[in-house]
Amino acid sequence: MAYYALHELHILPHELMKLTSRERAAIYAMIAVRVEKEKREQSRNKGKRR
Repeated sequence: MAYYALHELHILPHELMKLTSRERAAIYAMIAVRVEKEKREQSRNKGKRR
């Protein structure tokens, strides 16, 4: 999660750790939703190429 926050959302690790546990949980939940959506899109695109 921290890797994704850093590379995709440009949130530095020390900034992430300054957030409250609820704020971090919200960020992690949003990342999980986005990653799942990206996986579905990749699999959908992979099926179209065949």
